[in-house]
Amino acid sequence: MAKHPITAAPKVNIARAVLGATIIASALGGHAATANADTPTGVAAATAAKHPTAAIAAHKAGASTDHSEETKVNVTASQVLALAKAQVGTSENASGGGTKFQQWYANSQRAAETVARDGGNRAAYLNAAWCSMFVSWVGEQTGARPQVGWDAYTVAHAKWFAANNRFGTLAKPGAVVFFSWSGSKDISDIQHVGFVVKDNQNGTISTVEGNTGNGKVEERTRPKSQVVGYGYPEYAA
Repeated sequence: MAKHPITAAPKVNIARAVLGATIIASALGGHAATANADTPTGVAAATAAKHPTAAIAAHKAGASTDHSEETKVNVTASQVLALAKAQVGTSENASGGGTKFQQWYANSQRAAETVARDGGNRAAYLNAAWCSMFVSWVGEQTGARPQVGWDAYTVAHAKWFAANNRFGTLAKPGAVVFFSWSGSKDISDIQHVGFVVKDNQNGTISTVEGNTGNGKVEERTRPKSQVVGYGYPEYAA
């Protein structure tokens, strides 16, 4: 589970997603504690409790400054899922970093853009929660990134799909699925992200996700009640 510099503070209900506040926390410093996108609060809530003004600013920035441009790609959902599944078992190190997904993102053009948006520096991504970085990496490596999107902040990633009118409630293979463990349907409450493998037609979906509770890429079965919504890349037929 990715670790982030945070300090203990009372629980508050501010910016419970993944990275907007996390980057700020790394710049401000603090004591190390385990936090992960696959937990009910994650690091951003603890950081927001300590620095609520900064957290809210980062959250608003993530909602308003991303580009909504996209281009068509010649990549299928099956190709994206095949690469995502091939990463199953990839694990972070004891510090919550060391994955190729974090390393790639920290060195990407997008990291420079999101640092400008959220604050901090590129190095902060190296040990940050990486579920959205995993999704972004798969998109990049398959050539589907213009449709899959790229971000390290789950809320901003979801809002990019919404800005392109490709966010909804139907589970489809290859869709990017966004979760809130509380069952909230508010995009601002998103805490985790992965890919849909299939709808099991029994109230659950099969997924492949990075940065699970075990700090790995894993295949999971998730209840639809925890899904905020789905982003729909326009894959090739």
